[in-house]
Amino acid sequence: MSYTSCIYHIVFRTKRSQRTITETYERELYQYIFNFVRSKGCHLYRVNSMPDHVHLLVGLVPNISLSDFVRELKSASSTFLTLHRQWFPFFESWGKEYFACSYSVKDVDTVKEYIKNQKKHHEKHSFAEELRILCESQHIIFNEKYL
Repeated sequence: MSYTSCIYHIVFRTKRSQRTITETYERELYQYIFNFVRSKGCHLYRVNSMPDHVHLLVGLVPNISLSDFVRELKSASSTFLTLHRQWFPFFESWGKEYFACSYSVKDVDTVKEYIKNQKKHHEKHSFAEELRILCESQHIIFNEKYL
């Protein structure tokens, strides 16, 4: 038997950072994400969003790769948002890229709190600034043109 701990902070945005995730119905999106994560046998520690992007902290099982998980989640949730146009009338699709970094179990509470406080955090920082800070804190090389 293998023993693993694969905990990721994942962030992805809407196409062209369009502000299409409404506060009124964001909980429906979170429930959908929760059910998707559970259907994969994974664990969702926290999810939150802004109108133009989503953050989640998830523990992945070892038989699913990070890239497969994100691709499948973005595809499935895009279908969900499209089917619920009455709640998300301006949603077109998710952007192509995503941010992800791994954390240890001892960091879970800190990252959960960070994700929980997204709305307060974005009173001071734009999405581009936030992504830049996240990438730099993890020593991830990024291209400014994609921010």
